[in-house]
Amino acid sequence: MSIRFIDLKSQYEALKPMIQARINAVLEHGQYIMGPEVKELEERLAAYVGVKHCISASSGTDTLLIAMMALGIGPGDEVITSPFTFVSTSEMIALLGARPVFVDIDARTYNINPTRIEAAITPRTKAIIPVSLYGQCADMAAINAIASNHDLPVIEDAAQSFGATYKGRKSCNLSTIGTTSFFPSKPLGGYGDGGALFTNNDELAVAMREIRMHGQDQRYHHPRIGINGRLDTLQAAILLAKLDRFDWEVEQRQKIGAAYTALLTEYCPHAIAPYIEPHNTSIYAQYSILVYDRDSVAERLNEQGIPTAVHYPVPLNQQPAYRESSVGQATPVSDDIARRVMSLPMGPDLKASDQLVIINALKEVAA
Repeated sequence: MSIRFIDLKSQYEALKPMIQARINAVLEHGQYIMGPEVKELEERLAAYVGVKHCISASSGTDTLLIAMMALGIGPGDEVITSPFTFVSTSEMIALLGARPVFVDIDARTYNINPTRIEAAITPRTKAIIPVSLYGQCADMAAINAIASNHDLPVIEDAAQSFGATYKGRKSCNLSTIGTTSFFPSKPLGGYGDGGALFTNNDELAVAMREIRMHGQDQRYHHPRIGINGRLDTLQAAILLAKLDRFDWEVEQRQKIGAAYTALLTEYCPHAIAPYIEPHNTSIYAQYSILVYDRDSVAERLNEQGIPTAVHYPVPLNQQPAYRESSVGQATPVSDDIARRVMSLPMGPDLKASDQLVIINALKEVAA
C-alpha cells in the first residue's frame, strides 16, 4: 500500500484531454512567449479573484520581487513579514537590499500575529508582507488597519491560499497587492514555475507589467529597471485547463480538510488539527497538524507507506542567512510550532479510504 503525498497523477488523468488540447493549440500557433493564452489566463484570474488587474509572472518568488520593486523598496528599507514560511518571502526582501523584520505568528492560525506588528514598525518600514499560510488567509483587516495608520502598503503572499476566502472576499483581493504561485504542488499548479500578481491600483499594475518585461513600456524602450519575469505560454495553457476544474477542487479540498479534522478530533486526541477562523475558508494547500515527538511519528508513518512533510522546520530568523540581521527578533511561538508541525497527504483527489488508513495509522503512532 502506498499513498501519494500530493496526487498530481490522478489530477492529470482527469484533465488529460483538456490539457493536451491546450498544449497542442500553443504548439500550432507557436507563440511561446506572451502568447494569447497568457492574456486569457490573466483575464480569467482577475475575474475569479475580483480585481481589476492580474499580471502573470515566471514564479511566485518573482511576484514578490516585482511587487516590491513596483513599490520602490530598496537598500536600507525594512519590510515586516512572518518568520514561519518558505524562504522566498524574506529572500526577495534581502535581494533588494532591504531588511526583513520578523514578527511572530498567532499560535492557532500560524499566520503573522497582527497584535505584534505595530511594535515592529520604524521610520524605515516600507511595507508589510503577511503570508497566508497552509491555505488560510492572515487577518488582513487588522493588518490593513495598522498599515493604513502608518501609510504602508500591504502585499499578501498568497502562494498557498489561492482559492481561499477571508470574510467573503477571495485571497489576492485583500490588500494593495496580492501575489500567488503556480508551483506544481500549489492549489492551482502548473507543470513548472509560475505565478501572478493582483491589484486594483492602475499605476501599480502598469509598473508591475513593465518590470516583468525588462522594465519596458514598448519594445526597446525601458523607463525603469526590470527583470525577465514572464509566464511561459505553455504554462498559461496548462493553467487554463486546470482552471476549468478548480471550483470542484476547492470544494473537494474543503471537504477533505473538514473530514480530516473530524477524524482527528474523534480518534487522535494527541494530534492538533489546524484551526480555521470562522470568517475564513481554507484551501488546505497543506493539511498540517501538531504532534509531539514528530520525527518518530513521521518515521513510523513512513514505514507504513504514508508520506509526510514538515512545513517549516526552522523559522527564517534562525536560518544562517538571516540570523545576524535578526538579532533581537524573538519568535517563541514560531519556534514551538516549527518543532511540532507535520503535514499529512492532501489534495482534491485524496480518496476517503486512504484518508481512513492515514488516520488509523496516526492513531497508533501519535498516542
